[in-house]
Amino acid sequence: MNNTLYETQQKIYLRAELATEVTRRQQAGERAVFTNGCFDLLHVGHVRYLQEARALGDFLILALNSDESVRRLKGEGRPLVPEMERAEIMAALACIDYVTIFPEPTAKALVQQLQPAIYVKGGDYAGANQQLQPDLQRLPEAPVVLAYGGIVRLIPYVAQHSTSELIATIQRLNHE
Repeated sequence: MNNTLYETQQKIYLRAELATEVTRRQQAGERAVFTNGCFDLLHVGHVRYLQEARALGDFLILALNSDESVRRLKGEGRPLVPEMERAEIMAALACIDYVTIFPEPTAKALVQQLQPAIYVKGGDYAGANQQLQPDLQRLPEAPVVLAYGGIVRLIPYVAQHSTSELIATIQRLNHE
């Protein structure tokens, strides 16, 4: 097996294994950064976001929505890329230390279990004031993080760089 592929797959964890590894690192004094999402089509907005998130702590955990979870959130026809392929693509990024897949509609239970020092989402989850304060109605994980004393950080959104915009561009090309 290709050594690079092996290293990439080594970063993909089942929930229980991940909890053990995260606890070990936290007990060693390291700060976990956690983010979650669909990451259906990787683009520069994702890469910049993930690099910024990783810089906030000692290691970055990416919780990836399962295929069924993505369908519930985004509708039929999504995801475009199956969960194990998305996990492998994300694990190949140097800024990501761990990837896990979760089936629930939100990552609340996983956040409660892992209790990362910092929970990160994109600036598109900001409240109406747009001052990068989280909109707690749209970010159900935030109250969980705040309850155990963690930090919620929003990273500025990279304008015109979203999966939905990328899909729309591809669809326009197919209709020309």
